[in-house]
Amino acid sequence: MKLQRRKFGKKAMDEEIASIEKNHTWDLVDLPDEKNLIGVKWMYKINYKEDGSIHKHKARVVAKGYSQQPGVDFTKTFAPVARMETIRILFVISAQLELPVYQLDVKSACLNGKLEEEVYVEQPIGYTVQGKEDKVYHLIKSIIWAQTSSK
Repeated sequence: MKLQRRKFGKKAMDEEIASIEKNHTWDLVDLPDEKNLIGVKWMYKINYKEDGSIHKHKARVVAKGYSQQPGVDFTKTFAPVARMETIRILFVISAQLELPVYQLDVKSACLNGKLEEEVYVEQPIGYTVQGKEDKVYHLIKSIIWAQTSSK
């Protein structure tokens, strides 16, 4: 079972890196002088079907945002999240007007927000570019938990 999870985890990690590269989320560069390097780590999740069987393995590269310094690495934070009251009101209105309600998932939505600050992160474990081990990634767009403002 452990080997099977490792295999699925690797596939999920490959998909995450492919998505990051497809979205042009970062560039491999030298770390500029006097810039802070932020660590990254892998987070894993298993999505289950209603019957309890495994639907999908997910892996995400997340920045260790707690190591960022306010005023140095970022000046403000922003997370576009709807309040629960707003969602309830929308459901009430759609029910009263007999409108259909649809759900959707924006794949890699967090990878689409452009950053205002210059943020540099280490290369993820298992995905270090050979011959460029001393390089770091300059974030062009946000990744999960990086405490910066993306617009």
